Amino acid sequence: MVLLGNVLWFVFGGGIFAWCLWMLSGLVLALTVVGLPFAIAAFRIAGFAAFPFGRQLVDARDLGESRITGTGIANLLWVILAGLWLAIAHAIAGLACCVTVIGIPFGLAHFKLAMVCFAPLGKRVVAV
Repeated sequence: MVLLGNVLWFVFGGGIFAWCLWMLSGLVLALTVVGLPFAIAAFRIAGFAAFPFGRQLVDARDLGESRITGTGIANLLWVILAGLWLAIAHAIAGLACCVTVIGIPFGLAHFKLAMVCFAPLGKRVVAV
């Protein structure tokens, strides 16, 4: 069921567009030395945006990993510069998907992605 949900999401729910936009933002961020940590996080989230069903983004500290010093400040910069706009875009797409009963799972996936837009650094993708 997870595979079917992910395939339908990628083709019909906006997964291909979310993946392309997160990959594009990661490539742009990778052009600068300062943006490399953001680029790595964007690539990680791109994979999650392509296939979100059956997976979840969790804080690295919940998995026993240590967090890099300054992650909180970097996440704050991310929210100010890009995260807020990405979250708004995912929230609008989620609301549009939730108009129909069939689109509700896709809308919930967009809402998960909107939440990730506020703190992408220090997150890891895990299977649910």
